[in-house]
This record gives sequence, C-alpha cells and structure tokens, in this order.
Amino acid sequence: MSSTIIIGNGPAGVSAALYTIRAGIETTIIGKDAGALEKASAIENYYGFGKPVSGKELVLEGLAGARRLGVHILQDEVLGISLSKNYTVTTRTNVYQSDSIILATGTGRKVPVIQGLKQFEGRGVSYCAVCDAFFYRKKDVAVLGSGAYALHEALELLPVAASVTLVTNGEPLSVEIPDTIKLQTQKIAALEGGNQLEAILFDDESSLEVYGLFVAYGFAQSTDLAKKLGAVTEKNRIHVDRHMATSLPGLYAAGDCTGGLLQISKAVYEGALAGTEVILYLRKKNKEKTA
Repeated sequence: MSSTIIIGNGPAGVSAALYTIRAGIETTIIGKDAGALEKASAIENYYGFGKPVSGKELVLEGLAGARRLGVHILQDEVLGISLSKNYTVTTRTNVYQSDSIILATGTGRKVPVIQGLKQFEGRGVSYCAVCDAFFYRKKDVAVLGSGAYALHEALELLPVAASVTLVTNGEPLSVEIPDTIKLQTQKIAALEGGNQLEAILFDDESSLEVYGLFVAYGFAQSTDLAKKLGAVTEKNRIHVDRHMATSLPGLYAAGDCTGGLLQISKAVYEGALAGTEVILYLRKKNKEKTA
C-alpha cells in the first residue's frame, strides 16, 4: 500500500488526510500542537458554525474526523526529513518511511531579538545545518536553541566543525546533550564581528568566539524542513506550483507555509488540493513500477 506522511495537524494537514485516506493510501499525520490556532479564542469567519468556535476546538474536531476514517495521528516533533529511495521522517521519538510528504505546519519562525542577528545573516548566522555545515568545517560554531530541534542541528554539525556549543539564551534546556557538545546558558547580549561573525557576547560580559551561529529556536517549521531537503523556498515560504507540488518529487506543501492569505479557508483548500495531487502522484508511481 502506498503511504503519505502529513506534517502538521491543522486545517491544511487534516484536509489533505481526508482525501488520501479515502483513496486507500496509508496516511499518517504528525503534529506537535495546534500551532497559531491554539491562541484563537473565537473564530467567526469560517463556514459551517452557527456560533464562534475556538481554534483548539476546531483542530480537535478535525483530528477526530480524520481518526474516524483511519488516519494515524501522532503527537510528536519532526526534527528532519531526508530523501533517498523514499522519504525518511525523523521525529523526537521515532523514524518513519513514506512514499510522499505533505508539509503543512504553518509558518512563522521563532527568532529572539538579538543585536547583530540580522546583520550577520549569510556572514556567520545560518538557519540550516545540513545546508551550510560544509562552509564551517574545522571551525568553532554554536547552535541557538534549547530543545530537540537545536540538539538535532548540533549533532549534524559535530562531524564537521572543530567544536559545537549549544547556547540557550537564558532558556531552560529541555533535552540531554552529549559531552561532545558544549553548553552556554547565559542570555545573549549581542553578536560581534567585522565582515564575518566573530563572537557571541553574553549579559554577564563573558564571550564565546565562534565563526558561525545556527539558529534552531523552538521547533522546525515547514520552510526549515523543505530547505534542508533542497526544495525551493522564497523568504519564509515554500515555493509550490499550481498542484501544490514543490521542486522535489512527492513533496507537497499546503497552508500558511506557501504564503498568501493566512486564513483557514485557504489552508483547507490547499490541503484538499495537495491531498488529491498526492493521490495522482502515487497512482502514477505505482503504474510505472508495474509497467
């Protein structure tokens, strides 16, 4: 049986799942939380509700409908995706294989306000360890973050960099780190350097000399995951064609991560379109296998 993994359990992801599961495709949704809808106390601009509904309630009802149809729903954090023969999705607790992927985790990057962060983007500040690790081989680097995503990025850099330090910017560490990764928990005051990042300054007036800083604050968004795979992205959105397909075969995206109108109605439409296109893609792929 063909399979698809949908990353994101909001309107776009659930909408896609309703189509793929009814087409006989093994469908798994992996989501961490309700995302931006978690904070929506009353939604009044979406079809089908006589009274306002909270974002959390809308998400839970959507997941209940998908579960009733047989969709596997997992609450987990996706750390990365790789592609060889099939797609491999690495989460905080497991590893999954799939014939196709739909990215639907919404948009928005949680980045702290740090003096010099924007200034050194492309000159020491990076948002993708897999993409840019090569440029920092045998250099001292740091990863900004305190959770599983930050640890994942740090482990990607370990075989390449001279040293890797996890800097939490005053946030509590939520994962165990190996002895091979150094740790700095002070709040960051600023980044310093000339044409290239040279040091991280902390509030306690101490400093850390680094050549690169990889931002992995919070958890990986759809754009982060797409970029690491090599799919085309534009600023903070994933580039898709009119079929919601990315530049990689079998990789689709839907919802806020594709840009445009950031509304539930748009997310549901794009999720439905992505789901139907995945069905066509997998059927064509199976025909080619048996031909």
